[in-house]
Amino acid sequence: MKKELGIGILVGLIANAIGLFITAQILGRGDDFTSVVRAAYHEGFLGKLISLGAILNLIAFFIFIKKKQDYRARGVLLITVFIAVFTFVIKLF
Repeated sequence: MKKELGIGILVGLIANAIGLFITAQILGRGDDFTSVVRAAYHEGFLGKLISLGAILNLIAFFIFIKKKQDYRARGVLLITVFIAVFTFVIKLF
């Protein structure tokens, strides 16, 4: 049970990182990843960029649900909620 939850959390983090990278490449118009993230931070839309990256978590979540791997899906959901809270905190500061 704990192992399955951990796998879900890890998949959620990896999916979010890949989604963030893809989003930065699309919205960055060919700039490198770090300069896009820096520009997003300085212009105040880093939270939105991270949130767009979390879209891949939705795909992972539904794959786990379809395969009846509920604890893995729960891990993906937990990391998605954590990312939502994190982006809210970024917005405050």
